[in-house]
Amino acid sequence: MNAYTKAGPGHRATGHGGSNEARNLHWLLSNLVDEVPGVHAVAVVSSDGLLLLASDPGLAAQRTGEQREGPRGSSADLATIVSGLGALTTGAARLMDAGGVKQTMVAMDEGSLFVMSISDGSLLGVHATPDCDMSVVAYHMALFVGRAGHVLTPELRSELRKSMERDQ
Repeated sequence: MNAYTKAGPGHRATGHGGSNEARNLHWLLSNLVDEVPGVHAVAVVSSDGLLLLASDPGLAAQRTGEQREGPRGSSADLATIVSGLGALTTGAARLMDAGGVKQTMVAMDEGSLFVMSISDGSLLGVHATPDCDMSVVAYHMALFVGRAGHVLTPELRSELRKSMERDQ
């Protein structure tokens, strides 16, 4: 097992396998969940709202001893929320003539949600604990975007979509 296919302790990225670029993105995503305290789940969503890559929130919950059941913890739900929030903030930025949206953060009583734009119009979404260090989460998201943005080609997006469809 090389560094690009290794997932951290108790964590697994869904939709894995394929090309070196796909394995690299899976490794980066797994590393984000495993290395950043408070992160529950991560999803990469295409510009048209399709889930490309996701952590397995069930395994992240096992790590922290949480009991998560049903669709509230699913990657598909996180992808839907990330896509919707991305569309909402993009529309707001257009109405305000404020340029592109770089990052959105929502603080809730029982959690935090971060959405960051990736260069191709895709979005990176992170669900974290309410007491996470927001600057640390944002920093690691920016690292992911910087490393992943240039490799998220149309070919790789297609490969990731097909891989996610096989896993479901």
